[in-house]
Amino acid sequence: MKRRDFSLAATGLISVGALQSKAAFAQPKAPQDGAEYVSLDKAAPVSAPPGKVEVIEFFWYSCPHCNAFEPTFDAWMKRQPADVVVRRVPVAFRDTFVPQQRLYYTLEAMGKVDEMHRKVFHAIHVEKIPLNTQEQIIAWAEKNGLPKAKFTEVYNSFSVQSNATRAKQLQDDYKVGGVPALGVAGRYYTEGPMAGSMENALRVVDYLVANSRKKS
Repeated sequence: MKRRDFSLAATGLISVGALQSKAAFAQPKAPQDGAEYVSLDKAAPVSAPPGKVEVIEFFWYSCPHCNAFEPTFDAWMKRQPADVVVRRVPVAFRDTFVPQQRLYYTLEAMGKVDEMHRKVFHAIHVEKIPLNTQEQIIAWAEKNGLPKAKFTEVYNSFSVQSNATRAKQLQDDYKVGGVPALGVAGRYYTEGPMAGSMENALRVVDYLVANSRKKS
């Protein structure tokens, strides 16, 4: 979903790019900087320790493309070797995104991401439950078995607010133009319209991870 309009019109751009990318990937050549991915002018901060390669998925719970990509990304993430550190970072292109940013970091702080992450997508995109405000989010969390008082305390905690602020900064450091998108090693960025599809974007990430290993 493109940052500039957040509309389903972006689907058309992705499908056109997919046709172009399939032709490109039929060629026996490596992904090209400036085409399938871009190198950042200034390196973004990474949390992974030395000797590890960090991969970031930038997402927004209300984005239909992120919802569609989640099973593919989750399967890819589970196949990664020990030297690849995968992080999810919720974006906030507007202030109205912040409640969902804090939802993700609350689940993370409570150790509930594995259990609840897909449920959030399902609630929004299948059950059509609006999760746009703190009140809606807390009500949904309680309905799904999370203790209301504890969830509310963590949701409003300084650490969760700080994580949301850092996520916004990281999104800007990577110059995220739309979601879902992927960052690698604080140095590279790719997304569906660049790579042609998110499946191809993951192939680009595989290439960039291997390239980053050589440079570490």
